[in-house]
Amino acid sequence: MLDRSIMRKLKKITGEKGVLETPEDLAVYGYDATFADSPPDAVVLPTDTAQVSRVIILAADLGIPVIPRGMGSGLAAASVPFEGGILLTLSRMNRILEIDLQNRTVFTEAGVITAILQAEVEKLGLFYPPDPSSIKHSSIGGNIACNAGGPRCLKYGVTGDYVKGLTVVLPDGEIIKTGGKPIKDVTGYDLTSLLVGSEGTLGVVTEALLRLVSKPKFARTARVEFQTIAEAGKAVNDILSAGLVPATLELMDETAIKCVDEAMRLNLPRDVEAILIIETDGPDEATVVREIEQVALVCSQNNAREVRVAGNEAERTALWNARRSLSPSLARVAPNKLGEDITVPLSKIPETIQRIKSISRKYDLPIVIFGHAGDGNLHPNVLFDKRNKEQWERVNSAVREIFETALDVGGTLSGEHGVGALKRAYLEKALGRRSMLLQREIKAVFDPAGIMNPGKIFPENTGT
Repeated sequence: MLDRSIMRKLKKITGEKGVLETPEDLAVYGYDATFADSPPDAVVLPTDTAQVSRVIILAADLGIPVIPRGMGSGLAAASVPFEGGILLTLSRMNRILEIDLQNRTVFTEAGVITAILQAEVEKLGLFYPPDPSSIKHSSIGGNIACNAGGPRCLKYGVTGDYVKGLTVVLPDGEIIKTGGKPIKDVTGYDLTSLLVGSEGTLGVVTEALLRLVSKPKFARTARVEFQTIAEAGKAVNDILSAGLVPATLELMDETAIKCVDEAMRLNLPRDVEAILIIETDGPDEATVVREIEQVALVCSQNNAREVRVAGNEAERTALWNARRSLSPSLARVAPNKLGEDITVPLSKIPETIQRIKSISRKYDLPIVIFGHAGDGNLHPNVLFDKRNKEQWERVNSAVREIFETALDVGGTLSGEHGVGALKRAYLEKALGRRSMLLQREIKAVFDPAGIMNPGKIFPENTGT
């Protein structure tokens, strides 16, 4: 617990409403979208960058850990305050500061909800493509911290591809700005890219300058059924080899199909191993229609049992509701889930899925597999009951083998969720010891006192 004098100083910075300290409030801010939880000593809700700076200066002087938090939708426990300290949530910093039509940028505070920002720029005919599944309840700052992706990554890229500049409060309280509106900038090291995906370990992102593109006017969406995972995987490769780049190319395995269908009553087929949800988009309707027809042809050539193109916006929305409802629907199977996030070469998708299914059988644990098949980003979700200690031990063993499988086929530990606290034990195996130590040295340059989100990314025996 922080003593009363520190609490008074924090309230002087943010006002009485900017500091939460009751046991109930601390409990609410002690967890994210994982099963992990640990309450902070205080929750601070600043309203501007200057307040963030003053809070961090106070924390740095006293050696108090600072844990930045967006909306708590993370899936790697990166914002869980395992060591107590000050949980710094930016939810009150939720203003869109500027939409620049000529330079096609938006300047926003970090606490803006991603879906709200998208809706605002789309009113002006512009488009912010990154679309994590948590889009309606995750913030721009949190997306930047984890370099979030989403279904549209295949065609449009991830969050980092749209970050042109940042306002960041460093661990000593100093405020810096990186990047800017110029299209090209190779002046010095690319600090913007370094900070994107750093999970709050190098500083606190308070504002972001984001690149926008033209909003696509037309879209066509198809649901494609395959009797086998192997056929679905080959179809993915053949679509891309044909020079087609859909906006989305999503995969659901048979367990995912069953869970969604039971929850949503969508009459999805339960006798197939895989469904692909594929969408094309663009400024010209004829081109978009032609692309979805070409995609359908490739799928048919790979023994697709059925290709169903949505005939109207209602049918298209229903398809995406099924995909976006997948994660919450898993609660029907088990009270807890460990939602993992591996990325593998496209050619290794079928092998990876089959190996994960073998892991599921080996440890007698349901593992649901879905994800962004177009860029090899798979989300194996291990379902379990946290209260069962023996089952939890099996979960740990299963997850270890999932990560080993990803690395064995030439993949990596994460495509968009980050490392946080849940994957740090596997970091050295993924990166190699020297690379990991170099990254730890970068952390030490930014944060020599180790107060900024300690215990995240790096294994315990190699420092914070």
